[in-house]
Amino acid sequence: MRKAIILFAAMLALFTGQAMAQRCLPGMSAVEVKANMADGFYTGNSRNCGYSFGVYYSVFKGNANTWTFGGEYLQTYKPYGEKGRIPVAEFTGEVGYNLHLLSDYSQAFHLYCGVSALGGYETVNWGKSVLSDGSTLHNGDAFIYGGALTVQADFYLSDKIALTANVKERFVFGNSTGHFHTQYGVGVKFIIE
Repeated sequence: MRKAIILFAAMLALFTGQAMAQRCLPGMSAVEVKANMADGFYTGNSRNCGYSFGVYYSVFKGNANTWTFGGEYLQTYKPYGEKGRIPVAEFTGEVGYNLHLLSDYSQAFHLYCGVSALGGYETVNWGKSVLSDGSTLHNGDAFIYGGALTVQADFYLSDKIALTANVKERFVFGNSTGHFHTQYGVGVKFIIE
C-alpha cells in the first residue's frame, strides 16, 4: 500500500501543472516573412521562372482562423531569343482570410487553406521598351489586380516561433505578360501577443 501511495504521489508530481500550449488564440497576432520560388525552380541560369519575398501581418480569430495583410515582391523572367530573358517584377499588397483545417493535439502543427485579394504594379524590363538588340518591347508596365489561393502548414518550434511551408496559386489581371503564377516556399512566423 505504501508503494502505491508513493507511486501515486510521484505521478501527481510529474503531471500536475502541465498544460497544452496556448497558440492561435483569438486576438493574438503574428508577423511572417516568406521566400518562395515561382513558376518552377529558380537558379541564376533559369530563363522562365523566378522568386518572391513577402512580409505579412496576421490576426487570429476564433477556431484559429486568421486575417492576413501583407506585401510581396515577385520577380519572374520571360525567355527572349536564344539565351536572353526579360525581367518582369510585380509589387503587390494583399488581404486574405485563412481557414484553419486541422491541427494536432499538441498544437505543434496547423494546416490552413486561404483566399486573398491583391493589387499592385507590374513593370516589364524595368520600364525600358527597347531591348539590347534594338527590338521594341510591346508589353508595358501596368496596374494589376487579382487574387490567390493558398495552402499553408505551420510547424511551431515554440509558442512564439513557427516555420511555415506554403503553396500558392496567384492570378492577376490588367497586364499582358501572363495571368497565373504558382509559388511554393518557406517562411518564419513570429507570434506577437
